[in-house]
Amino acid sequence: MTEKHLTATRFDHFDLDLSVLEGLADAGFSHCTPIQAATLPVALTGQDVAGQAQTGTGKTAAFLLVILERLLASQPAPSDHPAQPRALIVAPTRELAVQIHHDTLVLARHTGFRVGLVFGGTGYQEQRDTLAAGVDILIGTPGRLIDYFKQHVFNLSRVEVVVLDEADRMFDLGFIKDIRFLLKRMPPPEERLGMLFSATLSYRVLELAYEHMNNPQLIKIESDTVTADRVRQRCYMTANSEKIPLLIGLVRTWEDPRVMVFVNTKREADRVWGYLQGNGINTAVLSGDVPQKKRLKLLKSFTDGDLPVLVGTDVAARGLHIPDVTHVVNYDLPEDAEDYVHRIGRTARAGAAGDAISFVCETYAFCLPDIERFIGAKVPVEPVESHLLPEIDYRSRLRPEREDREYRDRDGRGPPGGGRGRDGRGPGGPSRRDGPRGAERPRTADRPPVTTPTATATATPDAPAPVAATAPPRPPRRERRAPEQAALTSPPASPTATPDGGSSEPSPPPGADPAKKRRRRRRKPAAKPGDAQPVTQTTDGPAGEPTDS
Repeated sequence: MTEKHLTATRFDHFDLDLSVLEGLADAGFSHCTPIQAATLPVALTGQDVAGQAQTGTGKTAAFLLVILERLLASQPAPSDHPAQPRALIVAPTRELAVQIHHDTLVLARHTGFRVGLVFGGTGYQEQRDTLAAGVDILIGTPGRLIDYFKQHVFNLSRVEVVVLDEADRMFDLGFIKDIRFLLKRMPPPEERLGMLFSATLSYRVLELAYEHMNNPQLIKIESDTVTADRVRQRCYMTANSEKIPLLIGLVRTWEDPRVMVFVNTKREADRVWGYLQGNGINTAVLSGDVPQKKRLKLLKSFTDGDLPVLVGTDVAARGLHIPDVTHVVNYDLPEDAEDYVHRIGRTARAGAAGDAISFVCETYAFCLPDIERFIGAKVPVEPVESHLLPEIDYRSRLRPEREDREYRDRDGRGPPGGGRGRDGRGPGGPSRRDGPRGAERPRTADRPPVTTPTATATATPDAPAPVAATAPPRPPRRERRAPEQAALTSPPASPTATPDGGSSEPSPPPGADPAKKRRRRRRKPAAKPGDAQPVTQTTDGPAGEPTDS
């Protein structure tokens, strides 16, 4: 750790409240970073700010100090509704929200403010009760915030300060509509202070800032390079089959490492974890499928140094401050060049040094030119030496337990009904495609044909085979009904008297299809009460002349 990332500006140079200075002393902060030294003079005067700086340069402390000083300087008007937060901080991921909450508790320890945290995945009723009791500073993710807001647990009518952290990530995760929803429920921009921070400020983020903020001042901390100054970058040209041996070989050569391995998919994260864990390297997985309580527990273990390797998706690439990360490995190159900057920013933070290693494989090699163009530099290539490729028994791979993964719908949401899976056995149960204990069900073509005994009647050429004798007594469809079956189900025709006192039915004309004739008769609408009676033909007398009745 060095002090080169700090400026000569001290925090006590600003007219901060004594309780805020005591919180800074508890955190061990005395001098400002460049983004803090540029933000505080502007935001403390009530001017909105849109700040951009490299990851790990203290943006969180910058807006927290402004919030605390703003709330201490103003007295809220009395209100009958206790659940009206005065400051709102919105974060794109749960882990980032938890970290901001931790930093807020440290800096606001002597202010007496009530700090609330809401995020998805756990503690629904507990978070709801805390929020309903009233908080001064509310930190949360967009989904859970809107959930409680629509239930009228709290309202945003008295928000004095609003902060959007990692604003560009809000767009990437599809939260921009939720952000606009929250901003429109707050007081107008002229009556509140707005701050927006990110490591990269795209045009869409600036458009959001100028639409929902009061003429924000843009603050950019420029650097010679897009990436952190003290991170050492290199890459290996490798085949897909060599990535696992190369990763294991590299980790084994590092002394006391704290490694973050980034992959592009959750399935690949489980696969990499299985090989590392199966070959004696204690590893944890941080992805969207891991239950939230376990994610926080694993993240704490990695932060405390109990776990040497953490495998994760881009969930762990934004905003998390994990001290003393020695190596970042891009097992899969990111398809977005900005994600590369955020990933390798997990190391070389706060003036420290670190290494960033990337695997340029057959699948993601096309991403390297875009990354080099974005960072404005070439990534040095190192040869893959033989001692870095140990012999790996691919049967050593472990697979995570089902209860260690959350159920997800096709739209990415959690399980309905309080965390139970599709089969009602909980998130660890098999899906509908699974057989007993997850065995694959046979395909339809592999199943034996089902045979049933048939009736003795023979079908006509115009109709299908007769109904099986063991089938339930349900009439077949009309258009497929055989003549014999139609005669049994159609209404009887009006009998005609015969001279000998018997009865007979009218016979169809020669060459006519009886089935078609009966179908036409059934389609005739039934008579309604009050309608004229139909005309029928009867025979009266031996001559058999038809008469109308």
